Amino acid sequence: MITELFLWSSISLIVLAACYNTTLFVLSRRRIRRSRIEKRERFYIFLLACLNEEKVLAESLARITSLPTANYMALVIDDGSDDRTSEIALAADPALVQLHRRNPPNARKGKGAALNDGVRHLRESGLLLGRDPADVVVCVLDADGRLDPHILQSVDPFFDDPGTGAVQVCVRMYNRGLGLLARMQDMEFVVYGDVFQSARRFIGSVGMGGNGQFMRLAALNTLDGDGPWSDSLTEDLDLGVRLIAKGWTNMHCTTAAVSQQAVLSLRRLIRQRSRWFQGHLQSAGLVPLILRDVPTRPALDLLYHLSSPVLILLTSLLPLSFLVALGATTVASVQVGHPLVSPMWLLGPYLLSFTTSYAYGFVYARRERELGLVRSVLLAHVFVFYGYIWFAAGWWGFWRMLTGQRTWLKTART
Repeated sequence: MITELFLWSSISLIVLAACYNTTLFVLSRRRIRRSRIEKRERFYIFLLACLNEEKVLAESLARITSLPTANYMALVIDDGSDDRTSEIALAADPALVQLHRRNPPNARKGKGAALNDGVRHLRESGLLLGRDPADVVVCVLDADGRLDPHILQSVDPFFDDPGTGAVQVCVRMYNRGLGLLARMQDMEFVVYGDVFQSARRFIGSVGMGGNGQFMRLAALNTLDGDGPWSDSLTEDLDLGVRLIAKGWTNMHCTTAAVSQQAVLSLRRLIRQRSRWFQGHLQSAGLVPLILRDVPTRPALDLLYHLSSPVLILLTSLLPLSFLVALGATTVASVQVGHPLVSPMWLLGPYLLSFTTSYAYGFVYARRERELGLVRSVLLAHVFVFYGYIWFAAGWWGFWRMLTGQRTWLKTART
């Protein structure tokens, strides 16, 4: 009786979540037409918080310094590296790339602390002297981030609206051809950007990612605390919510992307996602802020988003319940000498689990046209099983939360 109750409760949660996600999919198909209102000259600053990034930093800086525009610079924040990170930064074009070193004991305290120190350095160094904070845009870029050449031309029109505080661009995996695991990560980010983030433009709840987030300096200046970024393991999620609570609008840009390196080791990938999961658990502290300062519609979506860790942990028990029920039915069928259920009974679990594959395959095929729709849909079926890594990562992150572990589980580059 208890098993059946849990099973049907879990199924009900999945159906409700599916209905909500279907609504987001429909919204994401709408397009926003933008026209230049009053084009202003803006200055862009790329912040790269780096800890032992000698394997990937040079290529990222080469992409930045080759951008076809003049009003920008990059600040490499070396967060106590013991490799050639600083040397690579100093070898780049000194007119466009500057280095800021953080040394122990102040270094290696998390990405948020490194970014906050980078902003403090910009203010104290005089690099922003005479510039209006409303016309300065700060972009957080991971050390392995490779920007599209037209990135600034795509992002800049969003900041014509003085109410726009931040813009998140699409994220892709530049090594997505190196195996199924890399391909699944690329599909994951495409689906998240093209469905969920695109829909949230109309809800007012667009979130910030850790890579390719553009923020107006004037918006960052309105945030309380020692700096714009918190010490959360998902400081980007925290920042996006606090900007919305301050009355700023977050937008998502679908016409440009930053490409990063997919993790090719399953264990490293689960470890990375456990950090993200733990950061989402920490973000429960944002709930009072959302209830107090965020309008109803975006507040409901943000609360749903913040509840995802609980839903993941509950959903992780559903496959186990299904296997137990299937095993019990099989044993009983053997005992009575004939099947107790029709093979059509499996249609329900299939529809429950794989209906989204057709929508996700359609979305991915529009980004990866050389794959075609059929292959993309088949990959989306695999993507359903790929999503099970969140179950392992979720319980790992939950255990880390319970045991008080808060270290920055940095993903190793290759």
